[in-house]
Amino acid sequence: MEALLQVRDLKKYFPVKGKWFQPTTHVKAVDGVTFSIQKGETVGLVGESGCGKSTTGRALLHLLPPTGGEVIYNGRNLTKLSTSELRVLRRELQIVFQDPYASLDPRMKIRDVLLEPLEIHGIGTKQERLKKVEEILEIVGLGGHYANRYPHEFSGGQRQRIGIARSLILRPSLIVADEPVSALDVSIQSQILNLLQDLQEQFDLTYLFISHDLSVVKHISDRVGVMYLGRLVEFAPKESLYSAPAHPYTQALLSAAPVANPDARPQRIILKGDVPNPANPPSGCAFHTRCPHVMEACKSVRPELAPVDGQGHWVACHLHQQ
Repeated sequence: MEALLQVRDLKKYFPVKGKWFQPTTHVKAVDGVTFSIQKGETVGLVGESGCGKSTTGRALLHLLPPTGGEVIYNGRNLTKLSTSELRVLRRELQIVFQDPYASLDPRMKIRDVLLEPLEIHGIGTKQERLKKVEEILEIVGLGGHYANRYPHEFSGGQRQRIGIARSLILRPSLIVADEPVSALDVSIQSQILNLLQDLQEQFDLTYLFISHDLSVVKHISDRVGVMYLGRLVEFAPKESLYSAPAHPYTQALLSAAPVANPDARPQRIILKGDVPNPANPPSGCAFHTRCPHVMEACKSVRPELAPVDGQGHWVACHLHQQ
């Protein structure tokens, strides 16, 4: 079955001008990421802050123009489309932003926030659009009477529901959820996660779920990708990744995750050093400066994603490619 979304060797570099006569360098925020998402599934993307998760999500939606690579959605290469063609296709590709306080215009009533995408795409008459606004507010757990309020009158969880309503009102096929619960209280997080799962079933949605919280990703995802310094180091079904992580970085991440059992004493893997500068990444494997299993090949040869079993578990590590 052909994937709904295919990301091939996606790159996003940000130029950094040098002082005086120094040459311009580039921060390689996303450096050759490849994965696919099947229709109706949720793919999680995890990693430390600054690893390129959010930039990947925005680049594949062309909110940030990619430096290189291809993004194939429903058989169409988004990198080859004109601005007008891409604008029409945006109805099917939406995003839920991380910060529910910053993603809503404080000067606009909620009604106007939700009407705006309908007006831009010329959907329905004025009365039909107003009806859609009331319906979508009901669907996300808010009443239609909330439409006349301003964002400052809502809590963080309510604002995120409004952000979800804005992404959903155009009836998209794919939603990039960019850390949608990281700014919320734990009790509210579970409500939003359950809402996203209910909406996925109700509207046949496909998600790219970006988060640094391993427990949240495990709860909502079907497959999980692990990023480090702009690169995908492991990609696998969640059961396989959480029970048998293959990459040393994934193993360290999972060892640091808190467990609910107070009697459990998991062995913690402590990584030495800091994440390298993305403007001057290490040669070979980007993780070799912190890896407890580093070999000579790791310092010079960049490992590519390769299967470690026949069940869709892929890893970019020389330990599994000998």
